[in-house]
Amino acid sequence: MFAPSLAADQQRQLAERLTSFLSQYSHLSNSFIIEFFTEDLWHTLPDSWQLVLQDLTYPQVADLLLDANNGDNRRYPCVWPLSLLAFRATAHVLAFPRECRQERGRASGSVKPEEFQENQSQSSLLGHIFRKHVKPKKQHEIRKLGMLVKQLCDQTDCSRVVDVGSGQGHLTRFLSFGLGLSVTAIEADQTLVTMASRFDGQLLWALEKERQKKNCPSLVPVSHSSPRHVAGWVNPKASWEDFIKQLSTSECVKNGPQTPSGPSKKKLKGSEHHEVQTPSCLGSTESQSLDFEMTSLPPFSKENSGKESCCPCEQLASQEGERQDINDLERYPDFVLTGLHACGDLSATLLRHFVNCPHVRGITSVACCYMKITTKENPTPPGLVERPASLMTPCQESPRSEFGYPMSSWVQGLPGHQLSYKAREGACHAVEDYGRRLREESELLKTHCYRAMLETFIRDTRPDLRRAGIQTIKKSHLLPFTEYARLGLARVGLPPTLPLDPERVEAMLKQQGRVVVYFSLSLLLAPVVETLVLLDRMIYLQENGVESHLVPLFDPNFSPRNFVLVALKPQG
Repeated sequence: MFAPSLAADQQRQLAERLTSFLSQYSHLSNSFIIEFFTEDLWHTLPDSWQLVLQDLTYPQVADLLLDANNGDNRRYPCVWPLSLLAFRATAHVLAFPRECRQERGRASGSVKPEEFQENQSQSSLLGHIFRKHVKPKKQHEIRKLGMLVKQLCDQTDCSRVVDVGSGQGHLTRFLSFGLGLSVTAIEADQTLVTMASRFDGQLLWALEKERQKKNCPSLVPVSHSSPRHVAGWVNPKASWEDFIKQLSTSECVKNGPQTPSGPSKKKLKGSEHHEVQTPSCLGSTESQSLDFEMTSLPPFSKENSGKESCCPCEQLASQEGERQDINDLERYPDFVLTGLHACGDLSATLLRHFVNCPHVRGITSVACCYMKITTKENPTPPGLVERPASLMTPCQESPRSEFGYPMSSWVQGLPGHQLSYKAREGACHAVEDYGRRLREESELLKTHCYRAMLETFIRDTRPDLRRAGIQTIKKSHLLPFTEYARLGLARVGLPPTLPLDPERVEAMLKQQGRVVVYFSLSLLLAPVVETLVLLDRMIYLQENGVESHLVPLFDPNFSPRNFVLVALKPQG
């Protein structure tokens, strides 16, 4: 059941099945593994499940539960109850397929894509100037997403891109210097904006050195200017008009990119930007093709950019200042919107701007941090990204109560559609990575058991102290539990020398296999929850007259949040 093949009625039917299934097993998706002992989670499973699951080896857990592609090759140590088989099969069937076409059939156990087989840290498909400061995972992502954005720009005859949540500007640089697009990048963290601008200067310097080395008198421009970096927080409650004003009036970072004449020379300003040529910017002609063909998307029509239904210009008051604002909005150039792993509500906000703003022709949205999405039941979840104090500016907030989930009217009307904070947090886990740990019988698998054990001793002393955050204890899997407990107790303000009953410790350690099995059962629901969140966004777009495609663009073994939601404005 591949997402792009679903018609509108099929999308709605799938949403019904997803909400029904997740409601039935919400006790699994809502449970915290650190409460395995304190809440006796093992015995919340059906007795028949406990009987067949308790003695599984770790590789068997991976093959019999988490692997969606094992099919007829499964070998069961005993007869499983039909309810457990149905649970596993339904979870796999309802979740969108996560595999990239190009990566299918890769050798078993190979973590990194083929582009990293020669050098584990450098993509063979990305030019060296775009690999500096960029980790392999990000190299993989910016190359594939950049090519997809370029394909959208070509199809819409639009060369402008707005990159929201741009971070250090890795995707921005590839889009601008590598693919010749005019890019405005907006990022809330001023430090990251400054770094992005500095990295731009270093790239320009590297290009100039290569030009001089090859003694090339003329440069072929790939972009009319360097990227424009804007320090700004995108308010999820603000209107699209305010978003456009933010892009057009916000100041760029002050210490902009440096001239190619040297890394410490004067800064470039405006028209002083050099036009540069990126030598072998992609690294291989292989990267010019994509797994996903955009020809199936409805083309964008210049005659109908959405202004007729979206633009509020005619309804605004006729005061001179407001007329000037209207003119500024109308003059803003059209663009394609993109967000690579836009956190929490930011992805939902970009989709709303795409639907409502007449200047946005297309969008590629890669989401992450589902637990930070606002819902009616939890409008201020932990970790919600707040507006930085340095970027406090007045804006026009929408009077509507709009949350990150659900976005569509259809899902909002389904019984049992609610997703708890824990269910959404679980949807961010890397299923493929945990499966590898199981097959390798990694020592890392003991960490959940350690933390669940620690929770019991914390509550013995402080019953009111529940789910206390102790953060990650480095190399905890290499420590004996007593040392792990000493470090953890200190972090929650309890005596590190708190006496621990050795017999009780030993009894809980023997249940590590059960902890792993229970976590795997809940992890099986992670792709199902993610599917519902993303399907809700597709239905939202469909309700607003826009067809969309969900593309598993990245290798899920390498980049767990690998889905890209792609959409173009419909033809008039």
